[in-house]
Amino acid sequence: MSKIESRIVRYGELQPCKTAFIDAHTPGSDQKENFTIIGGGVSESPDQHVHITDKIGFNIGAAGQPPKCRNSLHSHTTAEVFFVAKGRWRFFWGLHGTAGEFVAEEGDIFNIPTGIFRGFENVGHDYGMIMSILGGDDAGGGVTWAPHVIQDAQAHGLMLGENGVLYDSKKGEELPHNVSPMPLLTDEQLKDFPEVPVDAVIGRYVARYWDLAALAANAPAKVIGENAMIKDKPGFEVEFLARGSAQTKVVTADKPVVLMPARGHWRVSVNDVTTTVSSGDTVLVLPGERYAVAPSMTGEAGLYRITATDDPAGATWTGN
Repeated sequence: MSKIESRIVRYGELQPCKTAFIDAHTPGSDQKENFTIIGGGVSESPDQHVHITDKIGFNIGAAGQPPKCRNSLHSHTTAEVFFVAKGRWRFFWGLHGTAGEFVAEEGDIFNIPTGIFRGFENVGHDYGMIMSILGGDDAGGGVTWAPHVIQDAQAHGLMLGENGVLYDSKKGEELPHNVSPMPLLTDEQLKDFPEVPVDAVIGRYVARYWDLAALAANAPAKVIGENAMIKDKPGFEVEFLARGSAQTKVVTADKPVVLMPARGHWRVSVNDVTTTVSSGDTVLVLPGERYAVAPSMTGEAGLYRITATDDPAGATWTGN
C-alpha cells in the first residue's frame, strides 16, 4: 500500500460501530452507525474502530442511518460541522428539539453552534450518510447529553458512567464500584443551554451546496473561517472547490489538510502519487506534502477542503 492509500478512507471500506452512544438501544435511535475516520472521535464505546489515528487538530467522522432513525439531543464544547454526503437530513435543536429545525440536502453544510442541544434524523427514503468535522483533538471530551436521553437509555439497558464509558446491562455489564453514573444536568445548569431561534441559526451557520457551487465557479469559496460565509474560528477552515476552482497546481501543505468530495470524482495527487476519490471518501494530506486535486470526469463536481488553523476549538454561539 502506498503512503497516499494509507491515508485515504474510502466510503465502501468504512467500518461502523452500532453501539457508539448512549442511545444505541433506544427505539428510534437503535439503528445508527457511527464512523470515526480521523482522530479519536466522540464515541463512548470501546468497539469503535478508528481508521486513521493521527492527531491533526480536528476530527473527521460520519453518521449513517436508515430512514426515520435519529441521533438524540446532545451538546458539544467544540465545533461540530456536518455536510450531507447521501440522502436528506433534518437537524433540530433545543432541550427537547423544538427550538428550531431545517432540512439539509446533499452537499449542504451546517456549522452547529456549541452550547446548544442538537440532534438529527434521516428524512430521506434510503440509507443516508452525513460527514462530520469535530473541533480539537479531544472531541470526545465535550459531549453532554440532554437529561431525558440518559434516562431513556437507562430504561433500555445502557448506562453512561461518569468516566464517559458505556455499560450495557444486556451484556451483563454493571458500573464498576468506583465509577458513578453520569450526573444529570440540574435545572440551574440547563439555563446555560439557550433555545436559539431558527433564523439566528440558519442565517449564520448554514451554507447550501448550490450557493457554494456558484461562488466557487472561479475561485475556492471560503465556507467557514474568519473571512468566510460562516464567520467562525473553530480550529480549522473550510473551503469549497468546484470544477473551475480546483487545485490544479501542486502546492505544499503547511498544516494538515483533509479533502472530502461532495459530488463527482476527483483525481488527487500527493507527492506525485495519483488516485481517484468520490463522495464519501476522505483524504488526509500531512504538512510538508505536495498535493493537487481536480475533477477527473465531466459532470457535477464539488469538494470540501478542511485545513487546520492555530485557533482554539472554542465556542461558536455568542448569542448575538
